[in-house]
Amino acid sequence: MVCAGVDDYQDGTIKKHELTRADKEEDRVRHIDFLDANDEPVFYTYRNHPEISSLVGKAATAIPVYDFTTDDGVSHTLWVIDDRQTIAELTALFAVIPTLYVADGHHRSAAASRVRDMRKAANPGHSGKEEYNYFLTVIFPDNEMNIMPYNRVVKDLNGLSITEFMARLAEKFEISPLNSPLKPVHSHQFGMYLSGKWYELLPREGSFSEDDAVVRLDVSILQNNLLSPILGIRNPRTDQRIQFVGGIRDWMSLCAW
Repeated sequence: MVCAGVDDYQDGTIKKHELTRADKEEDRVRHIDFLDANDEPVFYTYRNHPEISSLVGKAATAIPVYDFTTDDGVSHTLWVIDDRQTIAELTALFAVIPTLYVADGHHRSAAASRVRDMRKAANPGHSGKEEYNYFLTVIFPDNEMNIMPYNRVVKDLNGLSITEFMARLAEKFEISPLNSPLKPVHSHQFGMYLSGKWYELLPREGSFSEDDAVVRLDVSILQNNLLSPILGIRNPRTDQRIQFVGGIRDWMSLCAW
């Protein structure tokens, strides 16, 4: 758990993989600026470095400063590294890590960047050392990552009946009814909840190009074959008919939307 530099975010050392929604980004800017704090860390990852893992692993053998489980059943254990030599070693090792990747927190990162620019412009004595030049992050190596779903919730069927919608959907996807929620276990597999029923969706052959690295991403398959042509959501960044629900939420809460 460390502070990341806005400069690294702005020059591309911190890599982004999605665009932000203007309304959500603006809300985060107001939130950070009003509180005068980054009260929720951004989640970054990096390619595993054995020496960093060794130092962090050694620190985690000590008695933790905090160790508790919250009401939602999530356990949190926190160790503090306050040994100056270890801090210096970790600082030197991270200095040669070429890139950090945003795992979760594109809006928080963008907002921290905008708040820095606002405060820099309002500070004639700006030095680059002020606290607003940094923001709170948690960083894990890629081999400790657990990628969770990022679900799309759409309010309506764009004027289609359920029968019409399913017919259009079947042109691009193989549809299989399910008796329980589906948590995808491989790429190009989607779960859909509609009118009290669960379905598995598998893209039909020829519905996307395997030769294009972007087009064959699941997010692109969903957008290009369902959200845009069938549901009319051409810009998920601005369309108010679509919401996003993180995979940490349970299936029952997802169905309640």
